Amino acid sequence: MDQYIGKMLDNRYEILECIGTGGMAMVYKARCHRLNRLVAIKILKPELAQDADFRRRFHDESQAVAMLSHANIVSVYDVSRSDGLDYIVMELVDGLTLKQYMQRRGTPLNWREAQHFITQIMRALSHAHGRGIIHRDIKPHNIMVLRDGSVKVTDFGIAQLASAAQNTMTQEAIGSVHYISPEQAKGSHVDCRTDIYSAGVVLYEMLTGRLPFEGDTPVAVAIQHIKSIPVPPCDLNPEVPRALEAITMKAMAPELSQRYGSAEEMLDDLKEFRKNPDFQVSAAPEADADDEPTMVVPTKVITASVRMPVERREPERPTQAERKERRRREEDEYDYDDEPPRRGGVLPAVAAVLVILIFIVGMGYFLINFFIKDLFAEAPEYEVPNLLGYTLDQLDQNKSILGDFKLEVKGTVYSTDYPEDQICEQSPEGNTRVREGDKVIKVSISGGEDNMFMPPVNGWDVRQALQKLQNEMGLQVKMEYSPSETITEGYVISYTPIDGMKVEKGDEVTLVISTGPEQKQATVIRFLNVPLEDAKAQIKQLGLEVGKVDSYYSDEYAEGRVMWQSVNPGEGVDKGTAIDLWVSKGPEIPEPTPSEAPVESDPPEESDPPVEPTQDAAVPTSTQTITVDLSAYSGSVRVTIIVGENTIYDNNVDADMNTVVSRQVSGSGVQNVFIYINEILVNSYPLDFRQ
Repeated sequence: MDQYIGKMLDNRYEILECIGTGGMAMVYKARCHRLNRLVAIKILKPELAQDADFRRRFHDESQAVAMLSHANIVSVYDVSRSDGLDYIVMELVDGLTLKQYMQRRGTPLNWREAQHFITQIMRALSHAHGRGIIHRDIKPHNIMVLRDGSVKVTDFGIAQLASAAQNTMTQEAIGSVHYISPEQAKGSHVDCRTDIYSAGVVLYEMLTGRLPFEGDTPVAVAIQHIKSIPVPPCDLNPEVPRALEAITMKAMAPELSQRYGSAEEMLDDLKEFRKNPDFQVSAAPEADADDEPTMVVPTKVITASVRMPVERREPERPTQAERKERRRREEDEYDYDDEPPRRGGVLPAVAAVLVILIFIVGMGYFLINFFIKDLFAEAPEYEVPNLLGYTLDQLDQNKSILGDFKLEVKGTVYSTDYPEDQICEQSPEGNTRVREGDKVIKVSISGGEDNMFMPPVNGWDVRQALQKLQNEMGLQVKMEYSPSETITEGYVISYTPIDGMKVEKGDEVTLVISTGPEQKQATVIRFLNVPLEDAKAQIKQLGLEVGKVDSYYSDEYAEGRVMWQSVNPGEGVDKGTAIDLWVSKGPEIPEPTPSEAPVESDPPEESDPPVEPTQDAAVPTSTQTITVDLSAYSGSVRVTIIVGENTIYDNNVDADMNTVVSRQVSGSGVQNVFIYINEILVNSYPLDFRQ
């Protein structure tokens, strides 16, 4: 048995089972007793934990990794040392590694699925690189695929420590050598582009179903990374788009200068490819061997190098003060006696007015014809061409079919009406009319009747999704339910496999259906022996409603105080639930028995004692039966029954042999009954002995 199973770390983490092992550490499933949740714990192997310098770096860098917070990165909760063990506490992910996922598929992944996965991987790397952390061991084994189609990258920072601690390539490195970058293979300095190369290899494997380089030994594979160029993905899988192939080859460029400079750059190309599968991937600029090395040049040198010769220099512009002084001197020197006489008269003024009027009329005509008229004119409409039955190649060869419209391909879908590669759906529909701004046609391509692809059913009504998946495609649908603040009840939140994945009749797909916003709950408190008005106020404060209120006599509770509540204290109920109450009217006072009219008689003799009047002051009593149902329990349970202040039963019972415990009890008035099983209150109610 594993030595760590059952061990408690830091009096908090209980190790349950081993779920994985690697070259540096072992991974266990554990329970955090403080937060009552399952976690994954990675424990360093003993041979590495003996190195004090390794432990120090492990601790420092793991704490840095714990600062990462991203949807596509497995969260690190804690880094600690307990009983001589160095360990990391991480998020427990329910899913498969990408390697296992590809092995189960047994064929290259659909390129849409590969593009979906690599985009999430690059988002994770972009987040980590932005915080100065390089993974150094990106491979499908370190990427988890969740049931909803999302991925999470794990083992951040660990590979960095391993590469720093070991300079030789051991047998344990065989799993990673197929994904290392040329600079890692040569032992050179690495940066964020190292992770980009490894991500490119992962993308290559998803698209082609094989690794770019194979060899008999790890060293032989490493040499190929340095000296060889892999076979282009399209040569191995013709369905791979050329643009996605170009992205893959650029990420895997052996020369750093030819590779993507950052994860963001590669993400930008992936986003552009998703919008336009035919876009051209720009090549990285090649380094010029003749270029001079970069130097720091002083500012004085830069200034001197851009100075112009005196003869070519523009004359300096005078300042504002100099211009004012120059105008003042010119005015002083001006000879007003030489000024020509001014011409006057009416004609020049009339001509000026006419020119202004002509200008105003012309401007009005221009504005009306070129601006204002367009504001009130109806926008032109265009007829949408019917593209059903055409292939993309046909539309590309004959541009007149689309005309001024633009095409947006949504993906490949299963179709019994149209052969493979033909357009089987379009929006807006053909032969309808649209306005200028709506000249985009979204289409889906038929995958044929035999080739089915998972449709995008998120946001669909569950009945619509079942009609499509079960009745039309013959798939087995498994439904799960989850609350959602944004998705209406009865509609699909998520699904697996993801849209665009190839499926076959009989395959199982999972739909997560919304149950609407999560109903918030309140924990009921004890209202017994509380004044009625106070109990009502407390119920309102909890977000609950006051239900039916009845009044009964009670010898145990004072008048006006709550003697019973319909929901036991400590139970959780939905907000808005009604709580019924019984209120005490105080002890019941028996009415005196009416006496007969007095009859005159002789006065008693002195020897006879006085007779006291008699009254029937007895309180009504009865015997009631209390029954406890144990059908939901098994084995030995402890049953306790309390009536009022008295414990009438307290014993261990074998629930497998006795499914019911019954006890008779006598009493008077109304008394509360409390039933405990294994010292937990399971039921309470008032019992009326006056019946």
